[in-house]
Amino acid sequence: MTAVKAQNEKSQMPNCSDPTPVIATTSASKIVKSELSTEELSRGEHSFDWSDEDNDNTMEGINKNEPKYEINNDRPSWANKIEYLLAQVGYSVGLSTIWRFPYLCFHNGGGSFLIIYIIMLFLVGVPLLLLEMAAGQRMHQGSIGVWKVISPWIGGVGYSSFMVCFIVGLYYSVLMTWSLYYLVQSFQSPLPWALCPLLRNSSNFDPECTRTTSTVYFWYRHVLKATDEVEIGGLPVLHLSISLSVTWFIICISMIKGLKSTGKMLYVSVLLPYIILCCVFIRSLMLQGAELGLKRLLVTEVSALYSMEVWRRTGNHLFLSMGSGFGSFTAISSYAPRSNNCIMDAFAVALFNLITSVAASVFVFATVGHLATLKSEKCYLRNAERVMNLVTTGVLPSELRLPESLYRHMSYSYPTWFGNLPEGAKSMVLPYLSNCDVADKLEEVMEGPGVAIVAFSDIVFAFSGSTFWSIIVFVFLVTMGLSTMLGVMQGIITALQDTFSSLRKHTKLLTVGVCVPMFLGSLIFVKPSGSYYVNMLDDYWASLPLFFILILENVSMAWIYGARRFLADLIIILGRPISPIYRWLWCFVSPFVLLILFGSTMIHLYLHPITYLAWNSSTSNEITLSYPSWARVLLILLIVITILPIPAYFLYTLLKSRMGRPRAPSSRQVPQQVPQQVPGAEAGGRFFDYPIIRDPAGGDQLSRGQKDRVRKSRQHRTGDEDIIPGGATW
Repeated sequence: MTAVKAQNEKSQMPNCSDPTPVIATTSASKIVKSELSTEELSRGEHSFDWSDEDNDNTMEGINKNEPKYEINNDRPSWANKIEYLLAQVGYSVGLSTIWRFPYLCFHNGGGSFLIIYIIMLFLVGVPLLLLEMAAGQRMHQGSIGVWKVISPWIGGVGYSSFMVCFIVGLYYSVLMTWSLYYLVQSFQSPLPWALCPLLRNSSNFDPECTRTTSTVYFWYRHVLKATDEVEIGGLPVLHLSISLSVTWFIICISMIKGLKSTGKMLYVSVLLPYIILCCVFIRSLMLQGAELGLKRLLVTEVSALYSMEVWRRTGNHLFLSMGSGFGSFTAISSYAPRSNNCIMDAFAVALFNLITSVAASVFVFATVGHLATLKSEKCYLRNAERVMNLVTTGVLPSELRLPESLYRHMSYSYPTWFGNLPEGAKSMVLPYLSNCDVADKLEEVMEGPGVAIVAFSDIVFAFSGSTFWSIIVFVFLVTMGLSTMLGVMQGIITALQDTFSSLRKHTKLLTVGVCVPMFLGSLIFVKPSGSYYVNMLDDYWASLPLFFILILENVSMAWIYGARRFLADLIIILGRPISPIYRWLWCFVSPFVLLILFGSTMIHLYLHPITYLAWNSSTSNEITLSYPSWARVLLILLIVITILPIPAYFLYTLLKSRMGRPRAPSSRQVPQQVPQQVPGAEAGGRFFDYPIIRDPAGGDQLSRGQKDRVRKSRQHRTGDEDIIPGGATW
């Protein structure tokens, strides 16, 4: 008897290549059709290979003629599929997609970075995206509830995701605040950052501005009122505090009525940016010198394909920009019908993210190519004037006098003129000339401002009617930030409502109760040194907790619950075969890549000092400074705090299981009907709940009447029944 019991326990242990038949573990209708006994099911006498035959066998076991019904409850749902997709796309495609992707593409091999990004997107990004979407959709739970259901031992993953989402929401709202302030300032002509300001009671320009550009000066001195170091404190900047309060008011109004208000706001915050992106995309291609930037975008550096640092940066950007691991995908999907095709949704979100990244890169590179061409022409003009002055004063011979036709098309005529000079004349005039190579000017423009928003304030001057285009561009950035913040807030509010069900009746009060503390917490980032804290969190803090969470999510679903079982559940939900390649991706490829990224990120943080771009008011220049030791301690503390719920909840579950372990039942007790545990049981959970007759004395043999009762119960509870209530349809 002991051997039989041990064999039963062994057969129930889930793993990535679980030999237990998928129908025996997940589909009640298949169990009824095949009339397998409980003893046969528990022993797992049937096995399948990792091939498409699994899908065929699974589909044969699903009775498509059986009525599919769902249990209604008070959980809200998206009004239609469009709102649901807008929520997923809006959250995934954020501000980092618009600037960080082109910036990384320029500095990491151009086309090579794009190739690496596409490979990682479809081999790692899409499977993890599908995992989070499917889990939330199937269980109708937020991030906290989902991972408790899958396995209580890793229930702390949901709490860590919640904390990451909360902290990211604090500083991400400040990015939206900066864009909103620029938008308000754009309703002026000329734009306030177009020219340097005058000194008080003087006709002279501010010397701090004249030593740099007007856009950089406006950003550091007018918008941020930045200090020279992170150690220098100060009260929150007044105009940024007002802008921050308006930002949180917009977010609160958008979320206050739950999915009804959020869904309507998404039509504006997601569709409008894409309309604007199409407009600026087409306009940028019409600029002079756009082809120069596009050629630079398509340049492929083969050495970058073999660089571990490039792969690390690409992986960091992929997961930070898409938003996997924050719990928002799970929360948004939890309001979708369980029969929704989450595989198509995952690919749709990934493709939108990729298309938006490429379109934004084309826009940025085309515009930067135009700005580089203008800089090069101005440089040629200064060189021409210098040569003419030297010829006039007699320093250079008259043979070097420039023809009048040279001034018409400087970008073409000047290089031609200089190239046709004799070698002696070239050596004579070269010491007086500046380097005006357009490729170098392109590098100079992309190396320019270290902050994306400053780059966009520069870009608007590439178009005629800069005031109009400034309004358009910053409306684009504000709405992009808003759609991402709505996804972040959905991840926070949904987790709270699922944990404390009474809060679902007070959505308005909960929304206000979350937004107000987050607004107060965000004030630290609008201090004069606040931007340095934003850089520290975004550049150094977010990656490690995120990778740790993703690794545990992946391992728990693939190896604890079982990738085979999870895939079988998806087959039952969708009612069609699914490629078994997802099992290989979940079991091997994704964990391996995530572990490499996690390890390389830790090594990078250990070997390299954490630095930030600071404003030096004496030289009017951005300089790279190292964060002080207390900032490094703060960074480590934040990483530990966000990861701490995972081991803490593990210990809590361990103590609870030991304290609540039941005593062995008496052999005289009659057999009792015990439902199989929902996902998260120690032996490995399921998404489905079947009554299993177990003999308290340990016997496996059931009477014929008991088996008939089991079959009748299973026929009543079909494979499509939801253990967790809910499941509205569109």
